[in-house]
Amino acid sequence: MIAYVEGRRAENAGNACVVVTENGIGYEIFLPTHALAALPDKGGHVAFHTCLMVREDAQELYGFPSWEERQTFIVLTSISKVGAKTALAVLSLFRPEDLRRIVLEDDVLALTRVSGIGKKTAQHVFLELKYKLKVEGMPQAAPLAGKGERPGGVYRDALDGFANLGYPEEEVAPVLRRILRDEPDLDVAGALRAALKDLAKKK
Repeated sequence: MIAYVEGRRAENAGNACVVVTENGIGYEIFLPTHALAALPDKGGHVAFHTCLMVREDAQELYGFPSWEERQTFIVLTSISKVGAKTALAVLSLFRPEDLRRIVLEDDVLALTRVSGIGKKTAQHVFLELKYKLKVEGMPQAAPLAGKGERPGGVYRDALDGFANLGYPEEEVAPVLRRILRDEPDLDVAGALRAALKDLAKKK
């Protein structure tokens, strides 16, 4: 099993990136859309937690920025009717914590937003996820200020904002979760300001 690949970005091919390692080996790695969007310029350094999927006619390598996403991909592909491409589409739309929130909130219809998943398949996938995803200890989803938004939108947008600023997710995520539990009416800008203030105290 190829579980991790690190090197430089050589080329892009659709929803895949070719990564060349130090010893000159190039790997074509299929990525979720958020990982593709975050790729550096050609020649830039990249690193992915990977999962090799073997079929009769092909061997395909799928990559993810975090170990948790990789493990969630493995959970998704263990569900009947969910192949690697569908699992990748799910993780292009939802992060692991989003899927846990969907399970906690019994939001079956959220899964129908994924291309190729209809209501019947969504119900099947949801029931499987309910048993296979670890949802213990997940914070209660914070209500949002904006009308019509699902819980978790402020959290995800704020987390993406910190990623753009270069903060590692493992450092920022617990701070944001605590802040949104204490102040559930914060918008994205407010959550960013509060979290930055909290992080500055720890420096």
